[in-house]
Amino acid sequence: MAFPEPKPRPPELPQKRVKTLDCGQGAVRAVRFNVDGNYCLTCGSDKTLKLWNPLRGTLLRTYSGHGYEVLDAAGSFDNSSLCSGGGDKAVVLWDVASGQVVRKFRGHAGKVNTVQFNEEATVILSGSIDSSVRCWDCRSRKLEPVQTLNEARDGISSVKVSDHEVLAGSVDGRVRRYDLRMGHLFSDYVGSPITCICFSRDGQCTLVSSLDSTLRLLDKDTGELLGEYTGHKNQEYKLDCCLSERDTHVVSCSEDGKVFFWDLVEGALALALPVGSGVVQSLAFHPTEPCLLTAMGGSIQCWREEAYEAESGAG
Repeated sequence: MAFPEPKPRPPELPQKRVKTLDCGQGAVRAVRFNVDGNYCLTCGSDKTLKLWNPLRGTLLRTYSGHGYEVLDAAGSFDNSSLCSGGGDKAVVLWDVASGQVVRKFRGHAGKVNTVQFNEEATVILSGSIDSSVRCWDCRSRKLEPVQTLNEARDGISSVKVSDHEVLAGSVDGRVRRYDLRMGHLFSDYVGSPITCICFSRDGQCTLVSSLDSTLRLLDKDTGELLGEYTGHKNQEYKLDCCLSERDTHVVSCSEDGKVFFWDLVEGALALALPVGSGVVQSLAFHPTEPCLLTAMGGSIQCWREEAYEAESGAG
């Protein structure tokens, strides 16, 4: 007789602040976990990019080479490389260990809002206020992009990549999905300027936030609206949204100093987490654990579930 599978633990929301880091790099424009969630990147208005161990609160390295504020960054699957984009219109490829600039790609006509590696970290995709998504070959000496996606009619605010798809959100109110295997473009009209987009972890849905203070969950293949999530405030800033580590909750920054969590299926507000008195500029959810990073002003905050106890020596 087979024993029944143990019931999965109910999802726990990260609502206990376990660490606050003063990043010392002006305003933190974005905070991002690396691929396994052990480290994080912060993008500063002082032109620097910093690598941290967020739970220990230790600064590991500072990356200097942008000419203006850094707006987004991402780590490669093997933790050997970083990419970043910023107000200087440049896309930079970094060597993690040495801190050196490996390549600096120029070609965008305006600030770079968003950067992502493809899965093999052979290509960087960047989205800019110039309405284009550009694809840069990390291994090539050529400095022009290998491909430019310029279907958008206004700035690109957010780009995400899966193994064969590129998802791009634009201020023109459209989410565009490029199927690279089939060579097809799919477009869904949301109607309000889009601030952030992401795939669900199971790859079946896309989550879209826009400046009408609404998040929408769309069926990736059909564009059908599966859910709407409201209660937060997002009317003027480019704010992050994401799904929790098990796709159980929708998570969003807010301009009123909180992070909002909604039950994905029910659509009900599960938690409004007070972070501080400013705008919650950015957030990142750990890939496998109930751990959240938030950015407000010049600092980041690390949140864990209520039952979490810091390891001795990690304080």
